Amino acid sequence: MQRIINLILNYRNTFLYGFLALISLILTIRSHSYHQSRFFNSSKWVTGKVYGTAASISEYFSLKEENQILVEENERLRKLLFNTSTENQKLALDSTELRYTVTNASVIKNSFSSPRNYLTINKGKNDEVAQDMGVITTKGILGIVENTSSNFSTVQSVLNTKSNINAKIKNTDYFGSLVWDARDYRTVQLVDIPRLVPIVVGDTIVTGAMSSIFPENIPIGVIQKYDLNDSKSFYNIEVELFNDMANVKNVYLVKNKNKEEIKELEALTTDE
Repeated sequence: MQRIINLILNYRNTFLYGFLALISLILTIRSHSYHQSRFFNSSKWVTGKVYGTAASISEYFSLKEENQILVEENERLRKLLFNTSTENQKLALDSTELRYTVTNASVIKNSFSSPRNYLTINKGKNDEVAQDMGVITTKGILGIVENTSSNFSTVQSVLNTKSNINAKIKNTDYFGSLVWDARDYRTVQLVDIPRLVPIVVGDTIVTGAMSSIFPENIPIGVIQKYDLNDSKSFYNIEVELFNDMANVKNVYLVKNKNKEEIKELEALTTDE
């Protein structure tokens, strides 16, 4: 108690000055409507900033929850889309009849600047993720699952010199191989398209029907430019990807339930 009293005595002039300044401020505000208005407007501005910040924080967590709901809804809709019969447009809602299953995941590591790029996702064997499952985003294809652990998987990116994916020009049956020359992370190359095929810059490239990994017509990108190869028989087509490969977060894993049966049948046919 004595220390408090000594503190007040030692700084009595400072306390007195502060007290008188506060009284002067109050009298000034009360006697002048302009100052009174400015004071209350400033108070409202500070209060508004505080409430605004609190609302932004609350909105952030709310949006995060809403985003997860949208991801799950997108997963359900894609499952229905991939299992829609193009002949009669009838949805196969019975899980025993579904050809493709879809699982959502998040990217926790991504590389896009080396010749052989990979991504790591937060789903693994415990989530029924397996090798050779297709990986896509809402914009288009991303890659193929290469290895899995209990809770994580690595994905061979389309930006990988080992990548080779069946692709075609949209609304045609002309297909070729989608590869990457390691020059630009924004573009890949479509090769083996015959020169007789009419193509135009801006045409859309999608996955082909010859793939046992991806459903047909998954978007890939658009034709940026093209020329003929050395033999002058096939096109070399530069394809600008729909995906921003440097900024990928939410992905979807696509599993073809008939893939193993197809592979076994093809193996038997090859051995004969």
